[in-house]
Amino acid sequence: MGKRFDTATATANTPPLAANLAWLLSQASYTLTTELTAALESLGVSPRAYHVLKTAKKGHFTQTDLAKMIGLDKTTLVVTLDELEAAGLAERRPSAGDRRAHVIGVTKAGERKIRAADEIVERVHTDVLAALPAGERKAFLHSLTKLVCERLAEPVVCSQPVRRRA
Repeated sequence: MGKRFDTATATANTPPLAANLAWLLSQASYTLTTELTAALESLGVSPRAYHVLKTAKKGHFTQTDLAKMIGLDKTTLVVTLDELEAAGLAERRPSAGDRRAHVIGVTKAGERKIRAADEIVERVHTDVLAALPAGERKAFLHSLTKLVCERLAEPVVCSQPVRRRA
């Protein structure tokens, strides 16, 4: 587990960027993703692959739709779909509405993988949120969802594209 700090009793050991929202969100995302990666290794699936499967299972989405919904660039999504297809967890199917597009389908094996991964992801999320007082957990998730779905829903265009951590 990572280094922990108590913001209520901030000392010289407090990270210099502890009041920086961008750093806090980035650090939380990176550390949680590494924890999920480790937890999902036994299933042979990455958090990114899990997100693709979980999202694809919810409807008939094209590769472009999935890339936008999950926040992946098209190249990364194609590589992930290639891996999922090779593992027999997903398949590209011709779109009924656009013969140039493919809809991503989840196979029966993919559905089983989602169910197994759901249990692991829920366990990790529960453990992480247990670090917050019980009365704050729902409010934290609500506020974070509001930020991500509203104010931080779309990245702004900038001259130097921001890379996501690998």
